[in-house]
Amino acid sequence: MHNNVWPVLFDVHALDFETVQTQKPHDSTNSEVNTFVSQLLLHSLLFCCKLSELNPIPNMAQVRNKQVILRDYVSGFPKESDMNVVDSTIILNLPQGSNDVVLLKNLYLSCDPYLRIFMAKDTIAGLGGLTPGSPLTGLGVSKVVESGHPDYKKDDLVWGITNWEEYSLVPAAQILFKIEHTDVPLSYYTGILGMPGMTAYAGFFEVGSPKKGENVFVSAASGAVGQLVGQFAKLHGCYVVGSAGSKEKVDLLKNKFGYDEAFNYKEEPDLNAALKRYFPEGIDIYFENVGGKTLDAVLLNMKLHGRIPVCGMISQYNLTQPEGVTNLAHIIYKRIRMEGFAVFEYYHLYTKFLEFMLPLIREGKVVYVEDIAEGLENGPAALVGLFSGQNVGKQVVVVAHE
Repeated sequence: MHNNVWPVLFDVHALDFETVQTQKPHDSTNSEVNTFVSQLLLHSLLFCCKLSELNPIPNMAQVRNKQVILRDYVSGFPKESDMNVVDSTIILNLPQGSNDVVLLKNLYLSCDPYLRIFMAKDTIAGLGGLTPGSPLTGLGVSKVVESGHPDYKKDDLVWGITNWEEYSLVPAAQILFKIEHTDVPLSYYTGILGMPGMTAYAGFFEVGSPKKGENVFVSAASGAVGQLVGQFAKLHGCYVVGSAGSKEKVDLLKNKFGYDEAFNYKEEPDLNAALKRYFPEGIDIYFENVGGKTLDAVLLNMKLHGRIPVCGMISQYNLTQPEGVTNLAHIIYKRIRMEGFAVFEYYHLYTKFLEFMLPLIREGKVVYVEDIAEGLENGPAALVGLFSGQNVGKQVVVVAHE
């Protein structure tokens, strides 16, 4: 991992290299963290403008660089037509005068719901957004083509913030870490060994503070994060129930991920009654991924001193008028601790996380399901499909297999 940088991801780019290379969000106040997140995202969006000031090396051949471009700001549910797949060109050498930048060949892109937040004209306060006409920006696994930074060399495999395109020229500060363990699929670094895995680990163990024998409920349980939370809960000796949006996903939860019970929320007209059926004694930990009506029903079924790690609220991202939650008073009555968290504040635990996770993968004690979209041309459909439940497991966009 880049020693002087703790990059951020939500479910994320500095106005100048010096700022990025000295700040550590997990040591900062919330205000400082929000500012840092905004700067880091904005830097990635502006970096292409900085490149225009550099002089290309003369007489170098250009190659195709397919890109997924944001066509216009998104309102409501995203559509494939909100994005364009275009062919541009790039010279596979560092521009003259460029320092501390790395030329990457992108291999696997992480397709995540948080990207929708940055596609809106008005984003969350303190966070920057994507700009129409520019490539989508997110997390990915890449191979170094050429490096202007001493920490990286040709053919290094890295994981970090990159663009939705075949090749990206990025500041070295956007690389989160070099990939050292290649006995597992490289695509796992977009999921179980990347941001979703760290999110599940930090949210469940650090925020949820589980105890053996407790009752755990996970919404969006078959997704990139949820499938891991359930397995962590079982390994920890908990009773765990998950909700998902299809029979196929419910079967996956029970037969592959080891959930004790699972149900299709679309077939439950009364979520409160459903939760009472599965948790007659109440819920100790609710891992929140969806918000809205599910959260409202969960609050009625929480036990005293229950914990709610708030990872996401995917049901609310595309609504022009978010749903209200009417049972918030139960947080007081039951002394519930409901805590939002962002994974970047826990990246300092990544080494500990790898020590925990890699043996579980190698020994087959934890399994992971990916939904693979081959080719950048299928990226827009993959992203849009996240919001209608089309994906089964972690959605990955394959740019190249090396």
